[in-house]
Amino acid sequence: MKKILTLLILLCSVAVFSQRTCDTNRKLAELKNSVPGFAEHHHDVMEYIQNPNNDQANFLRGANAPAVVVTIPVVFHVLYKNATQNISDAQVNSQLAVLNNDYRKLNADFNSVVPAAFRPLGADMEIAFCKATRTPTGATTTGITRKSVNNSFNFQESYYLAAGEPAWDPTKYLNVWIGRFNDPQILGFAYLPSAAGSAFDGLCIGDQFFGTTGTASAPFNKGRTGTHEIGHYFGLEHPWGDDFSNCGSSANSDGVADTPATDNPHYDCPSFPTNVNTCTSSANGAMFMNFMDYVDDACMAFFTAGQKTIMQNTLAGPRLSLLSSNGCGALGLNEVEAIRAIAVYPNPVSKYFMITSPQIAIDEVEIFNTMGQLVKTQKLSLANNVINIEELASGTYYLRIYNQGQFLKSDKVIKK
Repeated sequence: MKKILTLLILLCSVAVFSQRTCDTNRKLAELKNSVPGFAEHHHDVMEYIQNPNNDQANFLRGANAPAVVVTIPVVFHVLYKNATQNISDAQVNSQLAVLNNDYRKLNADFNSVVPAAFRPLGADMEIAFCKATRTPTGATTTGITRKSVNNSFNFQESYYLAAGEPAWDPTKYLNVWIGRFNDPQILGFAYLPSAAGSAFDGLCIGDQFFGTTGTASAPFNKGRTGTHEIGHYFGLEHPWGDDFSNCGSSANSDGVADTPATDNPHYDCPSFPTNVNTCTSSANGAMFMNFMDYVDDACMAFFTAGQKTIMQNTLAGPRLSLLSSNGCGALGLNEVEAIRAIAVYPNPVSKYFMITSPQIAIDEVEIFNTMGQLVKTQKLSLANNVINIEELASGTYYLRIYNQGQFLKSDKVIKK
């Protein structure tokens, strides 16, 4: 009997380990519960980036502009408890290669994994990734940092603290922390754009689920956990929304029109088509092979055009400052557009909005009501500046943005 019980425990452990678990929603819930005003801010940011008619994003794209691939500088922080966890440069490079293939729709398995019915929806995200070549202070770097941590180190909670490795400027770099989670069920998590610029902002991932070689373990050894989590970083939610909710509830939506609504994740490698978790049954069923579902690495293979719109809106607002990073010679906005590209988001807003200026210095904003009365002035000193207007009445307000007394740009924001 004891042997049978032991065997059952082992089988259950394997079953749990073999299913994808993303901790992004739990981390988001922590912020909503612990940071005053964050829940409203998150709602406003998601509403902003999920708007397909986002004016700021449309300006940056340009109605007839040629495709421009945005290059994102990445720094990889390896936090290891033993020599095995101190993963090789080759494993890091394998993950980078997967990201560059997946985000450009160059992955070799696109046609074999994505059913013909869904292939027309697949999209090139026009996002590329490079290892940082410069530190925030301008020193030369390989784009990889390494640090030995003790056996009691809590990777999930302390990765960005002094005990781990503090983030490089999160407004200019995508920080990726690789380590070993205390909870073996967690593969990784990343923060959505509502947390852009925070000290903990970026991707946190288990070394066993990172890249395609070294310590990467099947069925999560094709680098797709990184692809999935960075999807969150650029604003994508799971197909079932930000919670496991019944179909039709406000939480049961990822804000993407071309991903069929579901009420639960899919695991392992389902057979196409399946309507087990769909909110509305159809001939094609669920898009379980989308990068944002929970299937095994070998069974996910694409992003959609609707998901691309959200990523572009994110790069036009909460993560706009990445476009001007010189971390690895990334493409930026040209000088003529620098002032016009100053972003004010989200809009409309409940409590506070952000002002981001990626290429030109700004140091002050004035806020006027519709009668022309100055109601608030605030100094600006960061790449992402938080402007709290909770005390103002609902309505439309006009902004004037300055640098050293010189007027640069006017804009408006609507207070809900």
